[in-house]
Amino acid sequence: MKLGFIGLGIMGAPMAGHLLKAGHQLFVYTRGKMPQEIAESPATQCLDAKGVAECADIIITMVPDTPDVAVALFGESGVAKGLSAGKIVVDMSSISPVETKQFAQKIEALGCDYLDAPVSGGDVGAKNAALSIMVGGKPEVFERVKPVFELMGKNITLVGGSGDGQTCKVANQIVVALTINAVAEGLLFAAKAGADPAKVRAALMGGLATSRILDILGDRMIKRTFDPGFRIALHQKDLNLALGAAKSLGLALPATSNAQQLFSACVSHGGAAWDHSGMVRALEKLSNFEIGQKAD
Repeated sequence: MKLGFIGLGIMGAPMAGHLLKAGHQLFVYTRGKMPQEIAESPATQCLDAKGVAECADIIITMVPDTPDVAVALFGESGVAKGLSAGKIVVDMSSISPVETKQFAQKIEALGCDYLDAPVSGGDVGAKNAALSIMVGGKPEVFERVKPVFELMGKNITLVGGSGDGQTCKVANQIVVALTINAVAEGLLFAAKAGADPAKVRAALMGGLATSRILDILGDRMIKRTFDPGFRIALHQKDLNLALGAAKSLGLALPATSNAQQLFSACVSHGGAAWDHSGMVRALEKLSNFEIGQKAD
């Protein structure tokens, strides 16, 4: 297949790499530096998003935020300028469900199809082709693109119509943020009480408290490895979507608000680019104690 990929960051580069390994013809564009593994691959580098759309039958975008998707799709040299009838645009970014529906309408007005397909699993899931992919769009379009999704992920679900994939991702980010908070508090409590947090984590992994967040992010908290990963600034963006939507729906999300405040505390200490496991550092500041310290 002729596939396009726009956005080759921490997540996008390994995702695009899986498409290449499967033997697909790949056309790529990224605003940042071209990753070495893509630059040295058979992928065709295009000058802009329009060029990708002109060459590919399915065009994937994987960029940071709603405005970035808007520019990639509808900017001066955006995807829409290079589309012809029958092509499919797949946005795998995590963005606003409301604006996603508007983007879908604009692309469909050009005689093309649109899927929103945000992912969960972080850089580890991207590298291991083990992402969870939450899709919104027409069932028949989903079935056409599903073989491509299967090269990048394991748990692939058509959630509903346009925007429903993004709604699912916002729900996912609420659960992830609150679980990071829980893991951080549990490990910080164990360390301050004098137990070995690494051994506590190993014990918890065999019980009801087990999770991928305890496994991967709990390990990062203990080892103090806060390089992203998934940046706190991006998780903040997702929680802003959740809290904004909750306000419009008349919902109370107090735990989500608290998690956002902890992320904000991290940012105030220079942590916008930390991995989201770095939330633990806000709790450590409040407690004047770090995991790994000897308890008094």
